[in-house]
Amino acid sequence: MKFFAVSLGAVFACTLSFSSGPPPRRKTALNVATRAKPVFDEVCEQTGITLKRFMTEVSLINPELQELTTLFGAIETACKAISNLVKRSQLPSSETLGYEGNVNVQGEDQKKLDVITNSVLKRALRFTGKLGVLASEEEDAPVDVIGGSKQVVIDESDRYVVVFDPLDGSSNVDAGIPTGTIIGIYEHDESCDIDVECMGDECVEQEARCLANTLQPGTNLVAAAYCLYSSSTFLVLTLGTGTYMFTLDETIGEFVLSNPDVRIPETSSIISFNEANTHMWDEPLQQVVTKWKEGTGKSGKKFSSRYIGSMVGDVHRTLLYGGVFGYPADIKNPSGKLRLLYEGAPMSFIMEQAGGIATTGTQRVMEIAPEAVHQRVPIVMGSKNDVEEVLEAYADWKK
Repeated sequence: MKFFAVSLGAVFACTLSFSSGPPPRRKTALNVATRAKPVFDEVCEQTGITLKRFMTEVSLINPELQELTTLFGAIETACKAISNLVKRSQLPSSETLGYEGNVNVQGEDQKKLDVITNSVLKRALRFTGKLGVLASEEEDAPVDVIGGSKQVVIDESDRYVVVFDPLDGSSNVDAGIPTGTIIGIYEHDESCDIDVECMGDECVEQEARCLANTLQPGTNLVAAAYCLYSSSTFLVLTLGTGTYMFTLDETIGEFVLSNPDVRIPETSSIISFNEANTHMWDEPLQQVVTKWKEGTGKSGKKFSSRYIGSMVGDVHRTLLYGGVFGYPADIKNPSGKLRLLYEGAPMSFIMEQAGGIATTGTQRVMEIAPEAVHQRVPIVMGSKNDVEEVLEAYADWKK
């Protein structure tokens, strides 16, 4: 991997600013105070800037986002650690392959790496001082970040809610197939206030209200990111204005900016579905995919199929090359297979900020308010023109 020398002037060109005056705050239906989206004065075209420098420059221009610098520092460290764990997992001495012997809340057998990577992320986030509640695929319920306690711990600092899937595609790790980590960051509800003098049952209602902070729609996301562990280790993130791709330079141990403006092609010729389930899909999706494969869809292109079976890997390729990734509803899984809170919403945020669309077929994924932490959702996401073809088919089907 090449190392890029970056001048100080080029570094400071990558900045964000709000359109005018101090950043306004608005209340959502969940009483969450959300920050106005940062607006770019200039899109930094100079690659090679480290993630640390990038986040520092963002926070200098946008003080409202300053605490995200600390969180992304923890996320960066965790992704590096998990990347090393995944790379070493095939070694006999690592003892990280195989099953843990436990079953998670979804009824899935937990891989040893699922448990280890979940612990890595929790520990990395634990001492940031910026986090109130987290929710993970491997946890039965949202937990605080102090020692794994089920109690909520509140202090006077600003707090965030972090949701994550510690190792997406872990069922493939034994075969050396790409895996990833998915992360979503929400603001903590300002109404979340724990009486420090409450005891026992007196705290239950207050704690329940705070834990409910995790049940926010994707439109409330402050930031989202994923790490991909593959030929290189990538960290792709959005702060609500564009999508940025960083690549881990192992010679210096830093994530460096490799693509400052990820844009998915508006039209493509690639589908990424588990086509063994085609016969169980909704009729409109079956029809559209059949037309794509025959070359009789709106684009007139004959589509090819590329499917890894790891959401992070499939979405990463889709972002770069264009295409449509999906795990739609079917007869066996009428609510879909992917989890809304920590898979569907964060990845949809990243996809939309790169110019793509994410839908269930009838509804924008980002607008769905979860009713449970581990709620599932059907997903079709990707190139704008191709996904719009799916939306039109569903709209005609409902008439």
